Amino acid sequence: MGPHVAAKLTSDMKRVVSEQRLAFVATVCPDSTPNLSPKGTIAVWDDEHLVFADIRSPATVANIKANPSVEINVVDPFARKGYRFKGTARVIEHGELFQQIMRFYRDRWVDTARSSAESSIRGFILVRVESALPLLSPAYDHPSSDEQSIRKYWTSYFAALNEH
Repeated sequence: MGPHVAAKLTSDMKRVVSEQRLAFVATVCPDSTPNLSPKGTIAVWDDEHLVFADIRSPATVANIKANPSVEINVVDPFARKGYRFKGTARVIEHGELFQQIMRFYRDRWVDTARSSAESSIRGFILVRVESALPLLSPAYDHPSSDEQSIRKYWTSYFAALNEH
């Protein structure tokens, strides 16, 4: 994939993004250091774009405005699998596209969360995905490891954590 050629999001990529709802978004700071920020509003916009809301993301937004290169990682913590998406982001703060994305999010929220969530949105970040690669735990390198056994292990691990 050359630069600025959109990558097609597969049905599995879309499934992982919509199931997980949490992404880690890396942007580039003015001093060229990375900024990594968790985003709980990640969603698939269309076959070539991901989107998330700017609720409290001043550093992410400022970085994107100066340098639109981003990487987004979305990982299923139980299956230890996910995807890394590289692309170009743009901040949408008003206009018809802003309204379209707001309507899209409005349909995703339960009524109780809608008014508080909506009032705190400053804008949206639309990311054109230029490369999408699978992320896989080294656990899968072991011949006896399959997704079912890995998922079972991590499900019991997190369940035990929640018992305390």
